[in-house]
Amino acid sequence: MDILVVLEDNHGSLHRMSREAIAGAQKIGGTVSALALGKNADSMAGELTNIDIEYVITVKHDLISSYNADGYTEVVKQVIESESPNIIIAGHTYQTRDFMPRVSAKLDIPFIPDIVALNSNRFVKQVLNAKLNATISASKDMCILSFQSAAFSDDDLLPGSCNIQPMEINLDSSIVRSITEEPFQEDAGDVDLENADFIISVGRGIEKEENIPMVFDLAKALGAEVSASRPVVDSGWMDSFRQVGSSGQTVAPKLYFSLGISGAIQHVVGMKGSKNILAINKDSEAPIFEIADYAVIGDILDIIPKLLEALQE
Repeated sequence: MDILVVLEDNHGSLHRMSREAIAGAQKIGGTVSALALGKNADSMAGELTNIDIEYVITVKHDLISSYNADGYTEVVKQVIESESPNIIIAGHTYQTRDFMPRVSAKLDIPFIPDIVALNSNRFVKQVLNAKLNATISASKDMCILSFQSAAFSDDDLLPGSCNIQPMEINLDSSIVRSITEEPFQEDAGDVDLENADFIISVGRGIEKEENIPMVFDLAKALGAEVSASRPVVDSGWMDSFRQVGSSGQTVAPKLYFSLGISGAIQHVVGMKGSKNILAINKDSEAPIFEIADYAVIGDILDIIPKLLEALQE
């Protein structure tokens, strides 16, 4: 089985979810190759020289120096037609969601997005707000998959070596009709929670909107991004793009700092892939403590100001 992993550029380096996608491809088995596009294709390929894949195809062209849906769609389409992989894989990022359905439509091959696990030769997706898992198989010999954040861990990447193979692509300016601002995100004001290493997340324990600024002060002091559980977003205390959970974003930071979050399953499915979880909650029976690596039982309204004071000192 031949597998092609489409890589994503994250400010000049390889996106974390692309590394996870390679780990997932290795788990499927077969011959794994990768595709790096854009002006940073060489540097992305260079990050994989010690990983066990066959080769990395690099494609550079003036019309795809930065991401745009038309150019990426055409390049990926041409590479697939040239390489004829059985499976094409990418991380389930904003960018993948934007252009990969176009690749699927142009080549008339199925796209199965947001996969959370593998079950033999089938793919597992979450449905009904992550209350159930659905097992899906492709109806054709070729398919496109995207893996949810933290479905696989880049810690499980198999070491080895690979070659780098530049490829020339025919790309006409008449094809590229769209321009995307950098960095590609859902909205201009959004934060990239999916790629954040340190996230401070706040729940109903914050009690009222007037207490939200102290969370942002703490995040600034620690160099973290801020997210929230659904009740905080539904109350209008934070923007929807900061929501983590089954109806929000899926994240996998190195540290997830949970403040006043009970740990309902709808939230947990969005952050359970975090490398380390530190939770503060005044309820000693809060479900979040079942998955936390570090637990503090206490009121965040007492703890956050003291933590801020200590950090400022």
